[in-house]
Amino acid sequence: MNSEKIYLKPVHLEAFDLDDAWFQCLNAILEKGHVYTITRGSYEGMKRLEFDFITCRIKEPGHQIIPIMPEGCGIPAPTSMDYINDYLSYLLTGQKTETEDYTYGERLVDAKVKFTERIDGKDMLREMPLHCNQVEEVIKMYKTTGHGTNQATMEIGMPSDIKLVDPPCMRLIDTRIRYGKLHFVIYFRSWDLWGGFPSNLGGLQLVKKYMADEIGVEDGEMIICSKGMHLYDYTWDWAKQRCKKENLKLG
Repeated sequence: MNSEKIYLKPVHLEAFDLDDAWFQCLNAILEKGHVYTITRGSYEGMKRLEFDFITCRIKEPGHQIIPIMPEGCGIPAPTSMDYINDYLSYLLTGQKTETEDYTYGERLVDAKVKFTERIDGKDMLREMPLHCNQVEEVIKMYKTTGHGTNQATMEIGMPSDIKLVDPPCMRLIDTRIRYGKLHFVIYFRSWDLWGGFPSNLGGLQLVKKYMADEIGVEDGEMIICSKGMHLYDYTWDWAKQRCKKENLKLG
């Protein structure tokens, strides 16, 4: 009987900008990722390649925001600056469609609590606004009470999300001002490395730059972490082509 204990295999990367971070994450997941079949969640039944846990420090996220694709490679670009500029408005407004349970922007700047109220014998779904713009509150906190605080955290998730069919992937944006710069520490419970990572971080970099300008400090680093950063199987060939790898070397 094999009694060898198996432990999680956390990965830490040091990257210069967002392009470098994306490439390093792709390269690392092809070598150290775990393949499994999704039993609940997006693309149920599909295979996914995933880190046990990953952290990545990005020193200059504003230097190169979108991934640079080799000329003539034939790989579809995962995002563009036009898309990221549009995504910025998604992050800074509370607008959502009737089919959306939430948006990141709603949770950041116009969060609402949903509850059921019984009216005339019928259960009616209601929304109660919290009247809290977290982005502006963090800016105000730093400007009025100084930079020496650990309280300037912006939360995306809420307890009731556990009941949603598709709960938020991004859960937390923590902030810190140190050495005259505004830094973001971001946690994703689940994160599509190919399609989500480049657009998510591109948009969040623009948010960070906006907040730094409003506070009157320099734009700083990002530290990102996730226990569910992954590649869906339909992107594996693109990832191998981008990283010039022939096979998966799974950890």
